[in-house]
Amino acid sequence: MSDDLKRGLEGVLVAESELSYIDGDAGKLVYRGYPIEALAREASYEEVVYLLWHDELPDAAELADFESWMAERRTLADEVHSVVRKLAEADEVPMAALRTIVSTLSAYDADADHQDVTDLDANLRKACRITAKVPTALAAFQRIRQGDDPVEPRADLDHAENFLYMLNDEVPDDVLAETFDMALVLHADHGLNASTFSAMVTASTLSDLHSAVTSAVGTLAGSLHGGANANVMRMLKEVDESDVGPTEWVENALAEGRRVPGFGHRVYNVKDPRAKILGEKSKSLAEAAGDTKWYDYSVAIEEYITEEKGLAPNVDFYSASTYYQMGIPIDIYTPIFAMSRVAGWIAHILEQYEDNRLIRPRARYVGPEDLTFPELDDR
Repeated sequence: MSDDLKRGLEGVLVAESELSYIDGDAGKLVYRGYPIEALAREASYEEVVYLLWHDELPDAAELADFESWMAERRTLADEVHSVVRKLAEADEVPMAALRTIVSTLSAYDADADHQDVTDLDANLRKACRITAKVPTALAAFQRIRQGDDPVEPRADLDHAENFLYMLNDEVPDDVLAETFDMALVLHADHGLNASTFSAMVTASTLSDLHSAVTSAVGTLAGSLHGGANANVMRMLKEVDESDVGPTEWVENALAEGRRVPGFGHRVYNVKDPRAKILGEKSKSLAEAAGDTKWYDYSVAIEEYITEEKGLAPNVDFYSASTYYQMGIPIDIYTPIFAMSRVAGWIAHILEQYEDNRLIRPRARYVGPEDLTFPELDDR
């Protein structure tokens, strides 16, 4: 392989961004200058969304206005509800359903036919609607497919509380709401990951915001990207159902050539800082519930993989047990990832529009050359 060929664009710089910074050697993640540890513990998801879209943290009045604007736009049009119901009744895969839902939202957005796709004010209005409505659609999809009626959103609850309320028809306690809000903050942005880059590629053609977000959803659906968190929980359940402990289970799995999900990262060479924070939350939830089984399995597997393979866990590894202990169904883990990351996708899309150049890489041709075209009877 030639030295100038970068498979998967690894190590290639394609843009400058003011949004998030990752130091893979130090295990550091920053949103617009603020370390993720501070944001996860001190900021709400709405504050982080405002930060990503508006370059700075909001003051009290700005935050109140932003929260109200978002909360008032959570309700779905009847036509969108109808699509959600049909997808749920057809037993569509959750991420495929979400992809269709985001695209459908465009048909009922007041700014969707705005001619100038780079109009910042129009895009921010669309951004708020998408971010506010995706949780409503996802919760409705989940409830319908399990035979329950959708729960209407409440404007008096924050983003995290409202989703859990719509999902379970019960206002969450402070611990669950705080934990879920923290998880949303941790997943809000992460540099030029695959889904963010696909959104930027779409935006670079001057396609609209809904199309770019739909591209990102489709990319996140892959098992090498957003699907890993669900696979981690499925693995933990396999461990629990086996006759051996977590360490021996992993040894056997590796001997069979199986991949252990939730480890390794294209950017981090050390433990993902988000995994550290979620690991602490997973432990707290487990201890509060009086059952540390899932956390204990996770720690045992982490210690073995880190020692034997030199790999550290990524954010998916501990988000799995965190969500499971919150009673969230495994196959909507990745849609919840999307529900959070939509803020970062949109921020990068807006940044792309500000200084746009069509993203158009090239490939080295390695196929045959100078072939003589054969007549049909000679083929």
